[in-house]
Amino acid sequence: MLKLGSRGSPLALTQSRRVAALLAQKHGADVSQFPIQGFMTSGDRIQGRLQDQGGKGLFTKELDEALLDGRIDAAIHSMKDLPTRMPPGIVLACVPEREDPRDGFIALKSKSLMELPAGATVGTASLRRQAQTLHLRPDLKVELLRGRVETRLAKIESGAFDATYLALAGLRRLGLERHVASVVDSEVMPPAPAQGALAITAREGDAKTLALLAPLDIAEHAIATTCERAFLQALDGSCRTPIAALARIGGGTLDFQGEVLTPDGKHRWRRRESASLGDDPSETARALGAKLGAEIVAEAGPLYKAHFGDNGW
Repeated sequence: MLKLGSRGSPLALTQSRRVAALLAQKHGADVSQFPIQGFMTSGDRIQGRLQDQGGKGLFTKELDEALLDGRIDAAIHSMKDLPTRMPPGIVLACVPEREDPRDGFIALKSKSLMELPAGATVGTASLRRQAQTLHLRPDLKVELLRGRVETRLAKIESGAFDATYLALAGLRRLGLERHVASVVDSEVMPPAPAQGALAITAREGDAKTLALLAPLDIAEHAIATTCERAFLQALDGSCRTPIAALARIGGGTLDFQGEVLTPDGKHRWRRRESASLGDDPSETARALGAKLGAEIVAEAGPLYKAHFGDNGW
């Protein structure tokens, strides 16, 4: 038996049930051998902006504690919730799958961001989405919208907001893709680093658990997210910094684009570069993300800090 831990939201539990089914399939076992325990995390309790309460790690703290004290053997996360530095004693065991990483644009009367009328209100709790929206449409209003997927969809249906964004991956996993007015072009608005990817963590040195999880790892998705997370780490990224990143693999080449913005959208710094994966794809990915992140720090750092002080990196 392998005890799995998950956040208690409908999306998190749906994702975790998918992982349990994959484990059962890979090991020829009954899915009951992979029970799931749901947890209410610190991030789930917060009503305001996460960046005001500590940012990344708020959705993983309780699961990390359950791992370390043995209540669970593995924890299933949306990878974009993971801090770039894992807590002592915990390792990223595998990256089992990645859905479409792009955002879905949600609105009743407009098909895209550019079709919204001047002064329209976009709801989001994401500083990245706020900054990207204001960069493209400084004439719009952006207001806080938090909550589960279903809660945010209801706010659009009620007319409380004119539009919002939701990760396409989550909508697909919940069977709610019908609410998408259009898929956001990742060339125009790249997603959050590791968006759409799942991550399973385990105790360092737990050979039995790590061996059971290993068959779920998908190398292409692990490599791409390694690049994106290296970019994030180079920028000391947190929920306080609007950062976007997307890596894609094709024909033995890794193509990466990343950007950082000021929260008001007035300034944006972008980098894009490709590299041959070579003999050590993971190291190539890590090096590429770190390199482009360092370049943006060198270019944008002084201006970013001059505008936003401690809210920058």
